[in-house]
Amino acid sequence: QVQVVESGGGSVQAGGSLRLSCTTSGYTTSAYCMGWFRQAPGKEREGVGDIDSDGSIAYADSVKGRFTISKDNAKNTLYLQMNSLKPEDTAMYYCATEAWWGPVFGRCRFGYWGQGTQVTVSS
Repeated sequence: QVQVVESGGGSVQAGGSLRLSCTTSGYTTSAYCMGWFRQAPGKEREGVGDIDSDGSIAYADSVKGRFTISKDNAKNTLYLQMNSLKPEDTAMYYCATEAWWGPVFGRCRFGYWGQGTQVTVSS
């Protein structure tokens, strides 16, 4: 059974940094697309960025140059380094992995989702 668990959220001031981690089990991270998403209160879930099985990475325009996605296949872990955080980055952040079911965001279809980790940025 695939499990996806996010960690690393918290509260920071604008301009600060956080690093989110997404640990998976029962899943070969090297073989599939993985992604980060976020959802702010009253808003739809949006893609932050994803990394495909070939290692190519795509980011949402709103986070380009500030956020960095990386992956450690040996640890089955996906990371999201967030720098220069803004109050508008405040949201619940989710990690998801590719499956043949589920919604399509960008290049991939994501079927396994974690419970999310809260990121709050104060001005």
